Amino acid sequence: MPEQDPKDSLEAATQATRSLQGLSTEITARIPQLLEAMRSVGAGLELHSTLDRICETAAELAHSRYAAIGVVDEEGEGLSDFVTYGVPDEVADEIGRRPDGHRGLLGALIHDPAPVRLADLTADPRFAGFPPGHPPMRTFLGVPIRVQGEIFGNLYLAEKDDDGEFNDYDLHMVRVLATEAGIAIGNARLYEAARQRERWIDGSVAVTTALLSGGDADDALSVVAEQARRLADSAAGIVLLPTEDGGLEIVAVSADDPTSSLGVIIGPESPVAAKLLGGEAVFVDDSATDARMVTRLAPRYGPSMLLPLHSGGRVLGALATPRARGDRPFTETERTLATQFASQAALALMMAEAQRDRERLAVYEDRDRIARDLHDLVIQRLFATGMMLESAQRRSVVPEVQTGIGRAVDELDVTIQEIRTAIFALQQEPAEAPSGLRTRVLREINMAAVPLGFKPSHRFLGPVDALVGELTGKNLIAALREALSNAFRHAEASLIDVVVDATATLPDGRDAVRLSVADDGVGIPEGGRRSGLRNLARRAESLGGASWFGPGIGEDGGGTTVVWEAPL
Repeated sequence: MPEQDPKDSLEAATQATRSLQGLSTEITARIPQLLEAMRSVGAGLELHSTLDRICETAAELAHSRYAAIGVVDEEGEGLSDFVTYGVPDEVADEIGRRPDGHRGLLGALIHDPAPVRLADLTADPRFAGFPPGHPPMRTFLGVPIRVQGEIFGNLYLAEKDDDGEFNDYDLHMVRVLATEAGIAIGNARLYEAARQRERWIDGSVAVTTALLSGGDADDALSVVAEQARRLADSAAGIVLLPTEDGGLEIVAVSADDPTSSLGVIIGPESPVAAKLLGGEAVFVDDSATDARMVTRLAPRYGPSMLLPLHSGGRVLGALATPRARGDRPFTETERTLATQFASQAALALMMAEAQRDRERLAVYEDRDRIARDLHDLVIQRLFATGMMLESAQRRSVVPEVQTGIGRAVDELDVTIQEIRTAIFALQQEPAEAPSGLRTRVLREINMAAVPLGFKPSHRFLGPVDALVGELTGKNLIAALREALSNAFRHAEASLIDVVVDATATLPDGRDAVRLSVADDGVGIPEGGRRSGLRNLARRAESLGGASWFGPGIGEDGGGTTVVWEAPL
C-alpha cells in the first residue's frame, strides 16, 4: 500500500468538516469534543488498538451505548473482523459467533456503503434478527469508513444514551470521525504491513542460519515448522516430505500436541498432494469442511495455507500452517509472505543438504585415505615383522625362545585381523557401521583371541545384518562377550567355535537368531558359580527368548556349549 500523503489527509478532513459550516450552535459547541476525538483516533499505529479506540471514541462522541466496526473482507462479500465496544465479555461469549456480513442489515451496508440512520432497526426490511443472548437494540447509525478511496468497513452505533434517536448532528460528527478513522487506519495498515514483512524476513533469516549451522536434518525441518507457526500466527506448523508412492508424510510438527500428527500420510490420490508436489500452493478457508482435506487431522483446523517447498525446479516437500476452527482467514498479504517464506526455506534446505553432502564426502575421503594407509603401510609392515620373527624362531635352538616368538607371531596375526576389521568398518558408510552385527561379532572374536592365545572359529548363517534389530543385536554381543570371557577364565579351552544363526526358530514357531559358543575345555563343574550363565538367561528372557548350556565339542562331548536365542 502506498504511503498516505499528509496533504490528502488534511484535504479529506477539510472536506468533511466543511459540511459543518452554517449549522446550528449545537455542532459548534461540540467541535472541541470532535477535535479531541480525532486526536485520540490518530494517536496510535497498531491496527487493532486503533479500531478499538475508534469504537470507543465514536460512542462517546455520539452518546451511544454500543459501537462496532465491521471490517470488509478482501473479496468485498463479508466481514473478516468485527470489533465491538460496550458489549461485556460474558455477553460476547454467550453470543458466540461474530457477524459474517453475508446477510441482514450489516450485509446490506457492505454492498451499499452509504450512511444509514434508523429510529428502529428491527423494523427495517433488511434486518435479519439478533442471535440468542444479543442485547436489545433499536436506534441505529451506520457510516462507511474509506481508506484511500476504498471501503475498509463500516462504523456502527446503536442505542442512543437518552433513549432518543440519532440526529443530523450525530451523523455529521460521526462522518467527520469516520474520515479521520480512515486516515488513522491507513497509517496503521502501513505500519502493520511493514512490521509483518519485517517479521517474515527475520524468520527467513533465522531459518537460513539454523539450517546452515550444520545441525541434524530432522532438527532443520523442526526449525522450519516452528518459525512458520510463529510467523503465520497459526495453530500448527507442519512440514511434509514426499513418499515413494507419490504422497506426502508429516515429518516435523510444531503444535501443542505434535506426536498425534507425526507420521500422518496424505495419499497420492489426494488432490492437495498432487497440487503441492506439482509446485502449486493450496489455500483452504475451512479445513474441517473442505472436501479436499482427507486426513484425520482436518476436523481440528479452520483456515489453512499449504505451500510447496520448491526451489530451482525441485519440490522438496510442503509446508502447512493451519489455524484453529473459527479463526480469521489468511489475508492476501499473509499468503504472499508465507509463499515467499516457503521458497526461502526450500532454498535454505537445498543449501544445507549440499553443505552436508560436501561434509560427508570429505569424511568419506578421509576414511578411505586412512583405510588405504592401514592396508598399504601398517599391515605390510606387520607382515614383514611376522616373517622376521618366524625366521628367527626357526634359527633358535632354545625352546623357551621358540615358544615366546610363536606367541608374538600369533598376537601379530590377531592384530592384523583387528586392523582388517577396522578397515572394513572404515570402508562402510558411517550410518552402516553401528548396525553391522557381523562386524561387531568379528570384533569381539578378534579381541578375545589375545587373552585366549588362539582365534575362535566362526560361522554366520542367514542375512544376520539385515534381520537382527539393534536391541537384539546389542544383547547378542553382550552374550557373546560373556560366553567368551567364561571360556577364557574357566574353561581352559584350546578350541572355540562361534555360530550366529539368523535362520533359527523358537519352539513356538517364531523366527529367531541363535548364538552358539562351543569349546573343548573342562566343562562346568558341579556346584560351580553360574552368575555369568544367569546373566545370559536374563538377557534372553527380557527379549522373549531363552539361554541354556550343554556338552561341548571336545572328545566324548567334553567342554561346554552355551546357547543364547531371541526372537527377530
